[in-house]
Amino acid sequence: MKKVQFTETVLRDANQSLIATRLPYEVYEPILDRIDKAGYYAVECWGGATFDVCLRYLNEDPWERLQKLRQKLPNSKLQMLLRGQNLLGYKHYPDDVVRKFVALSVKNGIDIVRIFDALNDITNMKVAIEETLKCGGLASGAIAYTTSPVHTLSNYVNLVKELKQMGVGSICIKDMAGIMGPKEAYDLVSAIKDAVDLPVDVHTHSTTGLAFMTYLKAVEAGADIIDTAISPFSGGTSQPATETLAYALRQLGYEVTTNDGVLTEIADFFKPIRDRYIADGTLMAKSLATDTQCLTYQIPGGMLSNLLSQLKMMNALNRLDEALLETPKVRADLGYPPLVTPTSQMVGAQAVQNVLAGERYKNVSKEIVAYCRGEYGKTPAPIDPQVLKRVLGDEQPLTGRYADTLEPAFEKAKAELGDLARCDEDVLSYIAFPQLAEAFFQNRQAQEENVATYTIQEA
Repeated sequence: MKKVQFTETVLRDANQSLIATRLPYEVYEPILDRIDKAGYYAVECWGGATFDVCLRYLNEDPWERLQKLRQKLPNSKLQMLLRGQNLLGYKHYPDDVVRKFVALSVKNGIDIVRIFDALNDITNMKVAIEETLKCGGLASGAIAYTTSPVHTLSNYVNLVKELKQMGVGSICIKDMAGIMGPKEAYDLVSAIKDAVDLPVDVHTHSTTGLAFMTYLKAVEAGADIIDTAISPFSGGTSQPATETLAYALRQLGYEVTTNDGVLTEIADFFKPIRDRYIADGTLMAKSLATDTQCLTYQIPGGMLSNLLSQLKMMNALNRLDEALLETPKVRADLGYPPLVTPTSQMVGAQAVQNVLAGERYKNVSKEIVAYCRGEYGKTPAPIDPQVLKRVLGDEQPLTGRYADTLEPAFEKAKAELGDLARCDEDVLSYIAFPQLAEAFFQNRQAQEENVATYTIQEA
């Protein structure tokens, strides 16, 4: 009997996908002891947008959150999502910063570092993988799944073979837009299993309505782990429901390690939390709906929200259909990048600019200029030469790895922060999000000074 294991996403991707990661630690802390006993393969609880949102909106130290999670989940493998050389930000960082970030993530409690690159350029994953292995963590090499003339089965298999040579302990198929159909999942998992002897984890979203079928065929092809969300935070732009898949897979004769009674307790805990977010407007109906437009335009839910937001700000919501049609054209011009952070935002913003300007590439962002220079890595296919000329003029793109051109940054940032930084983790927060982190540290200092003054007065 084949065993199928589950990675629970409610603490990271599910709440990121449905409520923009607005779930504070204190809200879910009471259920952590049950999550620890649910029989999950892993709990995805950190990385992605959690870091940014902790500082920007929740007034939480992301590193303290991780330390608390480690303490409260002693029997669980904790997983984070890392954007390779981008870490948790939107640009490439020097190698010294990447190594330090990975080392302190593992030190503070992360067991599995899921590492991907938006362009599937493994030179942007290499340093993070090396450091994860050096620190005793499990490096899960993720391929950003997409479809295009150049994203063939053989290319994905070659990528996986290279990741194995780098030492990854598992392979993740990361289908961020929910566009992988059941046949594609079966064929890809089968091909990977034939090529390498590593556990395969499949990650998708329910956005297009394909996810349950996709997971069943992936498991049939030999997938070892699937990413799911406890039912109140499942569906729509999130993952399929944990309990439903546990039930279905058991019925089909697979060994499932989750405890149904504990899952029910976890679901009961999150139901009123979900209802509160619906009531205050944070969880919108469209996030829970099925949107098959993704199958046509390959636009993930978060990217569609960004497109709508941009058009609304410019009083141009009536031009959404034009922007949707323009998006795959821009993607083709730029060498078919997978539409995942940060390339999804860049492609979407450029499509909007092209439509509103009435002339393609009349206006380009600094991010698109950097992309065309090669600062984000090697594109899956060559960038259209005319677009490259329009964006860069006579400037020649980089031929090597962009991170090799960056000066070490950790010690410099530490000196800049001075006494505001209490530890190396603070310095990394500052490097990733300078203004947010500095404001957070100043606020933390002011609060402690106020408490100290109050204590003296009481005495």
